[in-house]
Amino acid sequence: MSTHIEVPPHALLERILTLEIVRVTERAAVSSARLRGHGQEKPADQAAVDAMRRELNKLPIQGTIVIGEGERDEAPMLYIGEKVGMNTGPEVDIAVDPLEGTTLCAKNMPGSIATMAMADGGTLLHAPDVYMQKLAIGPGYDKGVVELDASPADNVRRLAKAKGVKPEGITVLVLDRPRHASIIESVRSTGAAVRLITDGDVAGVIHCADPDNTGVDMYLGTGGAPEGVLAAVALRCIGGQMQCRLILDSGEKIERAAKMGVNDPKMIYGIEDMARGDCLFAATGVTTGSLLSGVKFRKDGVIETETVVMRSVTGTVRYIKAEHRELAKFHLD
Repeated sequence: MSTHIEVPPHALLERILTLEIVRVTERAAVSSARLRGHGQEKPADQAAVDAMRRELNKLPIQGTIVIGEGERDEAPMLYIGEKVGMNTGPEVDIAVDPLEGTTLCAKNMPGSIATMAMADGGTLLHAPDVYMQKLAIGPGYDKGVVELDASPADNVRRLAKAKGVKPEGITVLVLDRPRHASIIESVRSTGAAVRLITDGDVAGVIHCADPDNTGVDMYLGTGGAPEGVLAAVALRCIGGQMQCRLILDSGEKIERAAKMGVNDPKMIYGIEDMARGDCLFAATGVTTGSLLSGVKFRKDGVIETETVVMRSVTGTVRYIKAEHRELAKFHLD
């Protein structure tokens, strides 16, 4: 007697989309990987954007880009407010960074990724393209153990106490920028270590979620607000805490933010404020880093990719190593 499994339509769609967003980031990663080491940041980013838009428009969704590259129709970038998908199925918010670490890709340095997130419509923070203060730690700690308005040194001591180690046992990840000199000095004053990265703070925040393997306990510093929302989705899926504040240091920025629904310029956002409801997150390696292996173009024509995909409702994290033999889907000609 034959048997079959019945899956409710909404659950089936959710499961399908979990795999479909992997295809989106895979296409973007492969397209930009062809320009690794060529010193061409914009063409590499453009290749990722084109591939990502093409794949998003094949999905059975009514999608709106709420985190993208620019706030107007700066075609051919994926701009905030752009509609994607087949205009059928669920309404979803989409956040994209088609090529996080454009400089890393252009210089063929570790850690460049293609990344995106998808959530129920109206559940992702509609953040303007401005800077954002960020503080993130991994799972397993009481809420409020660290605070955005506390000094870096104080947060290191608080986290060390909660972890049961001395401050010397804490490592803080920071973007290597002149604006972070005082943060680095404050962290090091406690005896804690600082690990500097040149680019890629979405991956940087994700490192906090698995300190046993990455050696990173905390992320501190200012970076792009779009990357902050993407990182918040990832932490929603895998655990951890995050606090952020938009840097709205001019009347023009405050006005732009207000048009996107940000009424309190000084508000501190937690993860739930930036990403509510059911969220999906995916990232595919472009250049090999500590998070993911980069795209490999084999001599036999096969293309290899590695992707991490996560879902908040189930807390499932999948690493997908793929071998692609049907290369027409990448539109590489």
